[in-house]
Amino acid sequence: MTAERTLVHVTRMPIRWGDMDMMGHVNNAMYFTYLETARIDWFSAAGAPPNPQGEGPVLINASCTFLKQLEYPGEIEIRTFVGAFGRSSFETYHEIRRVDQPEVLNAEGAAKVVWVDFTAGKSKPLPEEMRERLSRRC
Repeated sequence: MTAERTLVHVTRMPIRWGDMDMMGHVNNAMYFTYLETARIDWFSAAGAPPNPQGEGPVLINASCTFLKQLEYPGEIEIRTFVGAFGRSSFETYHEIRRVDQPEVLNAEGAAKVVWVDFTAGKSKPLPEEMRERLSRRC
């Protein structure tokens, strides 16, 4: 990841036995669950939890690059970064590492998020206050 970005949140979670597949490593789909959990944890800490009756963040794309497999047991740390802000959107980036091997990058994730008015069903400009909250480490 070479885009300009700012570390805004760190989440830790266990690798669960059920996260693995028949190959004995964490299933690729679980990485997206890990990233989603970290993203929601960050949104909540920043004061932007999901609010279907109002407005809030909606993921419009997501990617993950798998660099080194994860295996049970263990604990992972997901570092969340925010990148460029647009009128109604912003870029997010994530790094997944084992807590006991912080020098090893296991996976990188990225996602574009759009600020949406759920009642109107369309994007709207990201409020300046929310832009500031999402730019700070929490």
